[in-house]
Amino acid sequence: MAYFDAASAEPVSPAAREALLAALDDGWADPVRLHREGRRASLLLDQARERVAGVLRCRADELAFTSSGTEAVQLAVLGAVSARQSASRGPAHVVVSAVEHSSVLNAAAQAELTGSQVTIAGVGADGRVDVAGFTDAIRRGRTVLACLQSANHEVGTMQPVEEIAAECNAAGVPLFIDAAASVGRVALPADWSMLAASGHKWGGPPGVGVMVIRKSVRWRPPIPAGNREGRRVPGFPNLPAIMSAAAALEAFEAERDEADIALRLLTGQIRDHLMTKVPDCVVHGDQAYTLPHIVSFSCLYIDGEALVMELDKAGFSVSSGSACATDTQQPSHVLAAMGAITHGNVRVSLARNTKGESVTNFLGVLPGITSRLRGSTGRAEQAG
Repeated sequence: MAYFDAASAEPVSPAAREALLAALDDGWADPVRLHREGRRASLLLDQARERVAGVLRCRADELAFTSSGTEAVQLAVLGAVSARQSASRGPAHVVVSAVEHSSVLNAAAQAELTGSQVTIAGVGADGRVDVAGFTDAIRRGRTVLACLQSANHEVGTMQPVEEIAAECNAAGVPLFIDAAASVGRVALPADWSMLAASGHKWGGPPGVGVMVIRKSVRWRPPIPAGNREGRRVPGFPNLPAIMSAAAALEAFEAERDEADIALRLLTGQIRDHLMTKVPDCVVHGDQAYTLPHIVSFSCLYIDGEALVMELDKAGFSVSSGSACATDTQQPSHVLAAMGAITHGNVRVSLARNTKGESVTNFLGVLPGITSRLRGSTGRAEQAG
């Protein structure tokens, strides 16, 4: 099998595996206890925090570990809104892009239920937000938060975060970025106020999220506070998984530039092949400002789930539809916001260990599979 779904989860890296096994011996105790084992666990947790903060270019005391990227998103967004809500000054206003991950959109919807106003900023056909339009949105009403992903998890399009950050700073509005798709893959943009990421995206184990809240940001826990992670996150931390994720991120970041070159070469081959060898195929997203490992495309007259299953039978693991709503079989809200075709969609996302031979084999079988599926529906394929 060739695994082409790294945007969902990167295979656990050797560095993560080694760190996890070591941490199971040393990092099992409760880090808030004062006994020897607790002090040891606390030291290991602080070390993991320092390592991740070093990659993210933030202060260690600005970073908290959560149980998932989704939890990090929801705590960050709802905590920022909660801290700046004021009945006397009118409803709070939140701006989000239309192509955010569902966790961000759901958090904004929850803020709306508690009295905030939400503006959904549109995107172009390439999936990038319009800087002028987004800026206009943050200057409306009493904007307390703007949310913009660093890059899109479905089509790979990178967003103009630094331009938006400059406008947010000028307006006194904190900017939250969902960096789950891009941490360790491309250079992190500067000047954001809050950030969320997820360890399994960079080769760490599942169940580790990262939330960063700059010291300058007003934030308060949106749920009852515990005595963990600076009272920001409740619950007993999964220290072995956290230590493993920290080791994986350092290794992932160290290989970033080399991997960027190799993966962009492979995804470039896929895009060229799709546009020249697969009839009635549309490649989505910005082809210049894009993550190195993602290619999203739609094949007309083909059901996306059927194409995924046929590719799986042929030995290739890819994903289809909305990356965050596949289980509901709903059309991708990202593609819909871009005005793109929402059926017959497939996302190929290459893992760090992907070999050129696997991509060559994939491109060799794809035209035949699409032709066969179109034939089974009675749709004649149009060449050219």
